[in-house]
Amino acid sequence: MKKRVLVTSALPYINGVKHLGNLVGSMLPADVYARYLRSRGRDVLFICATDEHGTPAELAAKDAGLEVAEFCRQQHKLQAELARRFRLSFDHFGRSSSAQNRELTQYFFSKLEEHGLIEERSTSQIYSIDDARFLPDRYVIGTCPHCGYTAARGDQCESCTRLLNPTDLIAPRSAVSGSTRLEVRESRHLFLLQSKLADQLRAWIESRVGWPPLVTSIAVKWLNEGLEDRGITRDLKWGVPVNKPGFEDKVFYVWFDAPIEYIAATKEWADLQVGREWRSWWSATGDVHYVQFMAKDNVPFHTIMFPATIIGAADNWKLPDYIKAFNWLTYYGGKFSTSQHRGVFMSDAIDLLPADYWRYWLLANAPEANDADFTWDLFATMVEADLAATFGNFVNRITKFCASRFGDFLPEEDGEDSDLEERLYTELGEKIAAYEGHLESHSFRKALRELKEIWRAGNVYLTEAAPWKAKPEENRGRVAVRIGINLVRLYAVLASPVMPDTSELILDALDCSAEERLWPEGPIKNELSRLRSPRRTPHLDLLFRPIDPALIELWKVRFGGSEHGLADAPSVSAL
Repeated sequence: MKKRVLVTSALPYINGVKHLGNLVGSMLPADVYARYLRSRGRDVLFICATDEHGTPAELAAKDAGLEVAEFCRQQHKLQAELARRFRLSFDHFGRSSSAQNRELTQYFFSKLEEHGLIEERSTSQIYSIDDARFLPDRYVIGTCPHCGYTAARGDQCESCTRLLNPTDLIAPRSAVSGSTRLEVRESRHLFLLQSKLADQLRAWIESRVGWPPLVTSIAVKWLNEGLEDRGITRDLKWGVPVNKPGFEDKVFYVWFDAPIEYIAATKEWADLQVGREWRSWWSATGDVHYVQFMAKDNVPFHTIMFPATIIGAADNWKLPDYIKAFNWLTYYGGKFSTSQHRGVFMSDAIDLLPADYWRYWLLANAPEANDADFTWDLFATMVEADLAATFGNFVNRITKFCASRFGDFLPEEDGEDSDLEERLYTELGEKIAAYEGHLESHSFRKALRELKEIWRAGNVYLTEAAPWKAKPEENRGRVAVRIGINLVRLYAVLASPVMPDTSELILDALDCSAEERLWPEGPIKNELSRLRSPRRTPHLDLLFRPIDPALIELWKVRFGGSEHGLADAPSVSAL
């Protein structure tokens, strides 16, 4: 793999707090991947931003009684704070309304026009008489002509993922007012001639080896159905202005400028630093490996439209080396919904429980091969079984025993390893290698299953070694204590990409040096001999607690869409 790694997460839309499905669909797995690579000494740049343009932002700002720019500023601040509380380690969390994105979007348009890939066309658009405005594509709703989904948007059907035009819809209506008094009017717009780039896009897709079938199947489906040219301007005021005479009253389509923000946010990051440069991160001939994370509905834009922009600009820009896409996380089999008070959103989740509870469960159930479903009972069961009874119990058992038997310092010992230790070294070596392999290949469910097996191996060892059965002066018991305490350190390091707060808490309690916090690279035997007497005995409270069933019942009511939902419910820390 190349020396540097660029990681981008799909941009969360500015309109509202994101739910758990949004979190696990791009931002959280991207964070774990970036943290893992950093822990292995890789040079990583992790970029994200808020996607701020388009009609939804305008309408939400109007509802809030704010100018759209101020609304977006406030919402960006809110989303950045929630990202911080969930420990998302962005190197930069930018904004698509930035000056850098305006500059780069207009630059890409100019290059595409220069290369004959832009065409002016008169288009038929939906005009809402009752709303007295042209309706942007996504604000026309109707029945998909391809699959019959009755709530398809005018830009894309969420059910079959086909790109649409509003005029394709059957029985269209305004998403703003619900009005069916719509008529078709003519408007001049600019089109990106994607059809001219179809062969280059297909060659690029077919050259990608090892991409998830979810990604390649969607991209190939689009190409096989015939790539259509795409309008890249809209009749709006909020967005990147079109830098072409005669189009001063229009802005670029949000899906044209939003992916360019990956590049612009990198420039934003560099502009905030001293002596930083940004262009080499986006050079096609450089030393960067580029990985994108997104939900499946974003795949068409990232495998077709954004690459068409990059390829069409013909200016040595970097295309992604790997795209990781996720299916949906559902809530009791249905969609998360703000209006129906259905599902858990990031702001509520982080007030109920610490971030690591959510991070672990979401990644252990990441919707990779199929959709995954959140239920409170499943969540509580996994918290108790994996975090409290397996990981937390191991840490609690060995640290409490060490303190009660040997006091403030780890015991001295000079005994030889037995077959029990040798078997542990072999087992851990195999499991850690598998864990690393799954993280390298972006397979998060498999990685967390392996991490849980690593924890179980420690519990089995401790039970079989049974240091509590040995007399205090017997060396065998002292060896087991030393192994156990070092397993606590090792587990904290291995869990650090997934549960950074818990990892930091443990490593601080062990008074670990910077070197002792590094990823294990040598023999496991050496890793389990790092901490020895006269190291102080760590003192740790319970790391994780099972969730009270009474709380689960309260949360089911609060977040399940019940008309009798509670306005507030206590957090674990409050009980």
